[in-house]
Amino acid sequence: MIRKLQKSTKQNQTPTKVSIKGSLSGYEEFLRDLKARIRSAQIKAALSVNRELILLYWEIGKAILERQEHSGWGDAVLDRLSKDLMSAFPETQGLSRRNLYRMRAFYLTYRETPKFVPQVVAQIPWGHNVLIIEKIKNSREREWYARQTIENGWSRAVLVHQIETDLYHRQVKAEKTTNFPATLPPPQSDLVQQTMKDPYIFDFLALGRKAQERDLESALVEKIKDFLLELGVGFAFLGSQYHVEVSGQDFYIDLLFYHHRLRCLVAIDLKMEDFKPEFAGKMNFYLSALDDLLRHPEDHPSVGIILCKGKKKKIAEYALRDMSKPMGVSEYRFTSKLPRDLAKALPAPRDLERLMEEEE
Repeated sequence: MIRKLQKSTKQNQTPTKVSIKGSLSGYEEFLRDLKARIRSAQIKAALSVNRELILLYWEIGKAILERQEHSGWGDAVLDRLSKDLMSAFPETQGLSRRNLYRMRAFYLTYRETPKFVPQVVAQIPWGHNVLIIEKIKNSREREWYARQTIENGWSRAVLVHQIETDLYHRQVKAEKTTNFPATLPPPQSDLVQQTMKDPYIFDFLALGRKAQERDLESALVEKIKDFLLELGVGFAFLGSQYHVEVSGQDFYIDLLFYHHRLRCLVAIDLKMEDFKPEFAGKMNFYLSALDDLLRHPEDHPSVGIILCKGKKKKIAEYALRDMSKPMGVSEYRFTSKLPRDLAKALPAPRDLERLMEEEE
């Protein structure tokens, strides 16, 4: 009797199996929400760790420099310091002599702007910071690359590419040939102006001397990922030789994009020759057709970019001056090497070596 009772009790304690499907309404949505929260927390934790690491490196660099200045220690102390720190913290990376030297350089770089470190610099990885302080000597330029890295989420490889192709001067300092201020209201005109570059660098292409415009277009489409990287964040590719029909006639736009941040269509016309005034009239026609036939009511006016092998600035300015549609003219290059006139202005390698020897 007792055994039967115990058996009955165990049966009663057995949990009832519940089918998740059909009984837990909204479970999938709940699960997605929890996953999103966990990922968000993980990202915040990673950012927090990175921030604390950068601030630690700042403090180490500061301490090293101040002790060297006050006690007269030379760079040899970094060897001993590195060995002692790695011995005390064997599982901690980043305590090599080279990295200690970088920490000191890091502090020296931003010593005059200490607030910039926790506000901006601490938000990007140490490897990115090292690249910026070692490759960029101008303070405004360093700040721009740091902020762009945060805004665009550049990887280290992308940051290297942007610095090597001199993006700052091509996008910020270049004297761009556009009519945006006259054809677009602020702040849209300023935003579009900032998006353009001059020149564009197509160093990912390999075209022969006899290449035609169609060859350039096909090559850019084939390397669309590299092309989008060069255009910048926000561009979405809609198609090449984009068909537009007007009054029963067919017209084809070389390349058509939509820019998500600018909220507008962007038409690109490719030319394997120097800019000619008639190119602007053709682009004006394309933009009028796009605004009437394809533009969404909530979109901003369509924008045109004429990419040419070369341009005479004054000719391009005259051609755009009275055009009603927003457009700009930029050059493109197949290499990021310095132009000849600028290269001639720089000292030769032998001269640099001689100057360095004299400084030593």
